[in-house]
Amino acid sequence: MAEKKNVAETVRELAKPLVESLGLKLWDVRFVKEGADSILRIIIDKDEGVCIDDCVAVNDVLDQPLDEADPISVPYRLQVQSPGIERELTRDEHFTAYLGAPVKVKLHKAVNERKQYAGTLEAYDGGEIRVTADDGTALVFPKSDAAWVKLDDFKDFDS
Repeated sequence: MAEKKNVAETVRELAKPLVESLGLKLWDVRFVKEGADSILRIIIDKDEGVCIDDCVAVNDVLDQPLDEADPISVPYRLQVQSPGIERELTRDEHFTAYLGAPVKVKLHKAVNERKQYAGTLEAYDGGEIRVTADDGTALVFPKSDAAWVKLDDFKDFDS
């Protein structure tokens, strides 16, 4: 059995080629505790958007390999989903793919008396993130200082 801290990476290695064989991209794998439940969340993507049939196909292709590999020692629920709008950037490749994109940032500790910023993702290097906030504030922080960084898909939305 894999230890809990390694479950997501163990499953990622198993799932990536299977997901790609379906013409999809593996966005992320998360093994989380929500209340009393353990959830293995497989997040998939494709250029034209993910549909329910994609999620079902991934669920079906992973079912037997997950049972055989048995990487999780506790009962869990498998969820397959899209990253959705305002997708969270978590992996190095997410940050490099979205350089120049509008983002929202929530920090663990306040910078200039604020924890939340909206702006443009300017650079990503070795885990260091640089964002120019809409108010002109230049933020440079390690990825570990962010509670989350998400795409700001509604930045140019006119109400």
